[in-house]
Amino acid sequence: MRRILPFLLLSFVAPVAAQDVPEMPRILSSREQAAVVDAWLERRMETVVPALMRREGIDCWIVAAREYNEDPVIRTLLPATWFAARRRTILVFFDRGDRIERLAVARYAVGRSFEAAWDPEAQPDQWARLAELVRERDPKRIAVNTSTTFGHADGITHTEHEALLEALGPALAGRVASAERLAVGWLETRIPEEMAVYPQIVRIARTIIREGLSDRVIQPGVTTTDDVVWWYRDRIRELRLDTWFHPSVDVQRAEGLTRGDDFSSRPPASVIQPGDLLHVDFGITYLRLNTDTQQHAYVLKPGETDAPEGLKKALSVGNRLQDLLTREFAVGRTGNEILAGALAAAKAEGIRPSIYTHPIGFHGHAAGPAIGMWDNQGRVVGTGDFPLHANTAHSIELNATVSVPEWNGQDVRIMLEEDAFFDGSSVWYIDPRQERLYLVGQSR
Repeated sequence: MRRILPFLLLSFVAPVAAQDVPEMPRILSSREQAAVVDAWLERRMETVVPALMRREGIDCWIVAAREYNEDPVIRTLLPATWFAARRRTILVFFDRGDRIERLAVARYAVGRSFEAAWDPEAQPDQWARLAELVRERDPKRIAVNTSTTFGHADGITHTEHEALLEALGPALAGRVASAERLAVGWLETRIPEEMAVYPQIVRIARTIIREGLSDRVIQPGVTTTDDVVWWYRDRIRELRLDTWFHPSVDVQRAEGLTRGDDFSSRPPASVIQPGDLLHVDFGITYLRLNTDTQQHAYVLKPGETDAPEGLKKALSVGNRLQDLLTREFAVGRTGNEILAGALAAAKAEGIRPSIYTHPIGFHGHAAGPAIGMWDNQGRVVGTGDFPLHANTAHSIELNATVSVPEWNGQDVRIMLEEDAFFDGSSVWYIDPRQERLYLVGQSR
């Protein structure tokens, strides 16, 4: 770990010769990535799991899944060389007071983290073996991944849940409870080792965005927004990265083309023209962590050297809305409370806001408090009622509607999304946020 991380953070490939496109950070080989993922996993097992089980008063946590029908949580508990559960995989955590015992009720040990605890020759019934282990340890509260609020924490299937309860018998089954807060806590908590590298992950994503919003990819009057979208997909594959959603690129322009209120469908493809305001929504998955970023670029007209002042000021309004939102972050406040405070502050300053911020980490739309939805600027039932915890990452996603004088007062939407980390007292952007428009056509 000590030898890999500095190399990851400080090594670079050859620079891209295109305007102010930054250098692409070095991307680890698959073998190097696996070493980092496994080191992080073991550290998380040693620190995050004990703290959360004791915070939630749980002394037994059972995570069960079958191959090709995996619990979202179990994927984050497996070593890098495991892509899924094998047959039925049951992982169990027991709080033994001085340590957390980690067992795999499966044919195999699961990496370095879970000791094999089932011999099918001695006990052919896998569920019966699990019940034996539980009875021997006699936990007071047994948690399984069921949740009406978070799909991330609702991973045990109906069939597996019934089989578990039957195997435990009435007395132990009466101790079974939802692991919702434990599962969400496991998914949302970021450790220092992850946060040492997360800035590089976000920087890789932003560098790809900048490459796509440059003369390397865009020929105004010829290139379409779909051309750029598919360039992004190919670039992700070329770099041996993954994406968790299909990127989008759309335009707003002075002739009345702007983004409406409905974010449920993608805008139609459009040929990119000089004078367009471009918007991209883009994310990657690397080292099991996800990014989610929305940024803007302006396509220079012949003779221009900068974007219109009105568009630059519009971006600053979007940045101000980000500030008003993140200053509402406080441990224990719910997503709905944060949303209400940020909207009130923005409207008091004359900003026309829309906020739809979400956690990010092991999943793109991750577990934790929802702070608004694009189609709901009031109370978000369930996920919006969840409290904010320290050491969590969030995509600060929002938009501000601003009129642009140079476009005859036409409204534009500044749609921004930047990944940020909340340490319990302050919010900082994992990689510095966009505060100036990218320019396409600087070489002309």
